[in-house]
Order: sequence, then C-alpha cells, then structure tokens
Amino acid sequence: MSAQPVTFALYFGNRGFFPESLVAAAREEMTAVLGRLGFGTLLMDPAATRHGAVEGTEDGLCYARFLEANRGRFDGVILCLPNFGDETGAIAALRDCGVPILVHAYPDELDRMGFTERRDAFCGKLSVMDVFCQFGLPFTTFPPHTVAPSDGAFARHARQFAAACRIVRRMRRMTVGAIGARTTAFKTVRFDELTLQRYGITTEALDLSEVFLRVRDVKPSGDAYAAKAARLADYTNWAGVPEAKFAMLVRLGVVLDALIAEYRMDAIALRCWIEIEKELGVSPCVLLGELNHRGVAAACELDVCNAVPMLALGLASERPATCLDWNNNYGDDPDRCILFHCGPVPQGLMAGKGAIVDHPMFAKAMGAGCGWGCNVGRIAATPMTFASAKTDGGKLCAYLGEGEITADPIADGFFGCAGVARIANLQGILEFVGHGGYRHHVGVTAGHVATAVREALVRYLGYELVRL
Repeated sequence: MSAQPVTFALYFGNRGFFPESLVAAAREEMTAVLGRLGFGTLLMDPAATRHGAVEGTEDGLCYARFLEANRGRFDGVILCLPNFGDETGAIAALRDCGVPILVHAYPDELDRMGFTERRDAFCGKLSVMDVFCQFGLPFTTFPPHTVAPSDGAFARHARQFAAACRIVRRMRRMTVGAIGARTTAFKTVRFDELTLQRYGITTEALDLSEVFLRVRDVKPSGDAYAAKAARLADYTNWAGVPEAKFAMLVRLGVVLDALIAEYRMDAIALRCWIEIEKELGVSPCVLLGELNHRGVAAACELDVCNAVPMLALGLASERPATCLDWNNNYGDDPDRCILFHCGPVPQGLMAGKGAIVDHPMFAKAMGAGCGWGCNVGRIAATPMTFASAKTDGGKLCAYLGEGEITADPIADGFFGCAGVARIANLQGILEFVGHGGYRHHVGVTAGHVATAVREALVRYLGYELVRL
C-alpha cells in the first residue's frame, strides 16, 4: 500500500524566564530527526517572532496566520517545548488548527539544572495540557512525559502520531459505498446511515441491478478491461478457472472500480451473495481481497459498519486490512480461535499466493460452477490488531484489541482463507462482543497499531470505543 507522506507543522514554545537559546537547537534537532524518520516538516520563519517561537498571544496569532496560509500542507502539529513554554500563546496559535496536535516536552538533564540551563518543560507541558482541556481542544500525548528527540521513544511517538494523523486526514470526511441491499437473513449487519453521517461518514447506497447493467456494458476490448485482467491475472493463482468465469470477474471488477471512483468511495460493503452468483455466475471474494490489497477497505455481506474500522486499521498500519469471521474454537485452547472468511483476504496478509476455486457453499446450494472467485489460502503469521464497529442509539461504537496470527496448522479440508489467532483473555472478549451486540465480523490488519487507532477514533473523531 502506498500512502501520502505525513507532514508535521512544528511549533516551538518559549517563555522568557527560561533559557531561550534552547529554541534554536530544538528547531534544528526536531527537523533533522523527523526527516530521518521519513516525515515532512513545516516551520514558521525564525524571523517572524523572537527565535521563531511562540510566547504570548501576539506570537500565537502570528503562528495561527502561518498555519492558515499553509492550510492543506500539513497533517498534524507537533507542539515542542524546549523550555517551559507559554500556554496562552499555544491556545491562540492552535485552537483553530483543525488537525491533531502532539504535545512534546524536552527532558531536563540531572547535571544541567542551573538557572541558565534548566528547561522545566516537564511542568510547562502540564500547563499547556491544562489550558487545552479548558478550551476543549483535543491533543495527543504519549508516555514518557518528557523525551529527547534523539531517544528511540520519540521515534515511536512520531510514528504513532503519524498513524493517527493518517486516519484523521482520511476519515474526518469519508464516503462508504453500500452496494446492494442487506441480505434479509443477515440482520447482524444492520446499521444507521444518519448516525454514520453525524461522524462525517456519508453512505452512498447503490442497487445491485445497476451493477448488473454496467457489467453487461463492459467491453473486453476496452482499456479498463485489459488493465483489470492483467492485474487480476498477476494477483493470485487461476489454474483451472474457466476462461468465461475469469472474464466475468474482470468485468465485475471494472464496474466496482468505476463506482468507487465515480462516488469517491473510501470504503465499500458489498452484498456478495446470492444474486451475484445467480446473475453473473461468479463469487466476488477475490475482487474484495484485491481492493483491500490496494487500500480500499472492502467488507463483504454488506457490513458497512466494519468497513469503517477496516479503513482505520489499514491507514494506521500502512498494510491491508480484511474482514473476517470470529469462526471456530481451536481445540481446547481458551486464547486461540480461527479467524476466517471465504476469500476476501488481501494478498498482503496471506502466507503465499492464493488459489481461485468454485465456492463450495454456493456449489452445494445452487450447483457447481456459479461460485468461481473464492480465493483460498492461509493468513500469514504476524502480530495483528483487530477492531469492529456498530451504530447504537445514535452513536458509533467500536472495540479494539491486539493479538497475533500464529503459524498453528489448520486442517487441509478447511476452505477459504483462515488463520489461527491468539488473543489474551479471548473468552472474556467474546463475552463482550456477544453481550455488546457486535457483529460476528471483525476487521484485522498486521502489526500492533491499537494506540494510534484509538487516539484518532476517540480523541479526534469522537467514536465511542473500548480497548480490550
């Protein structure tokens, strides 16, 4: 997955009672460290204020004008305190910045505690945090309370903050496509469009009849068909798949791509059965997996609510995310279970290239040959983060946790794409999921990114979230 690089606007606080010489050194160090970490930086001209720092309301307003002039060029602000700083200037500068704010404070050194060297940023950070709370301005901090930019902990802070910024940048205003109506039997994926809209999530609802009409109009001679055929052919193993079924999946893929582009969808949920299998004679699993692989969160079974945290997970990890079922116990191990779905798992989360088969569930229900498109394989062993969401009483609620996909074996006869998950207190989590009225689905991505996801969804986007 490729992502737009994150750029931070750098803010430096100052207070005249404290050594202002520390500001210039901090400007140089912070810019260099963040550059090495791969982040862009945006700094106010050092001549704009004394030392290029903010001290008092007038300096704060000057910095606010600097941000306004550069609106759209930065994804977050790092408020750096080389010394105690000034909380009045900070609120004047940042109360309307409209992006996440990381409050960072330099540590004092035990052998440099004289009046001309002591920073007191430890205390100044608390003052800034207090005033931001008074004004209702959300901000981010990570432990430890003070940290030098040269410390490995600061690199961790910057990466977590960048992940939160990516989520906020994309999800403050987002569009999710609900393609098809909810399958009648699947009441578990009900959702409230108006609740989503209150959180900045627009739902574009499209009927499958439009999809079928557009599929018939896709010409095998067109450029879009050729590009999609080449992409899919390279994506997984198609040995044994009838040529006509591959062609139909290509045509359906072209239509889904066109709808996503036309409606500017950030995520989709698809009614994936049984009309597509009846009308087109294919199963769209592999197409959803390929969309997830490209960073378009694609949930099956019209689970709109789970498409939303899937997007957040992928933005945080910069890896694909997928929609899985909480599906099977793993023997008598209370902290292991099998996570599974028919085949929409992206290649970027799989242990190897998958293989397209005729979906055995549809073969059983409707006869062989109507379900080609199920991408069979195994999920690669990896640390992972999981999340799920629902609309409930006018609120968007979610849970979030971490665990790992293990290399534990699954019997060869187990179809679809699955992995064994090990999660501490799994039994308690399943009790929470069931009694909380959450879906049987859960979004998963590689890596431990729960801290960043929670920061973005709770602090800046206002979701009701429980970290498990």
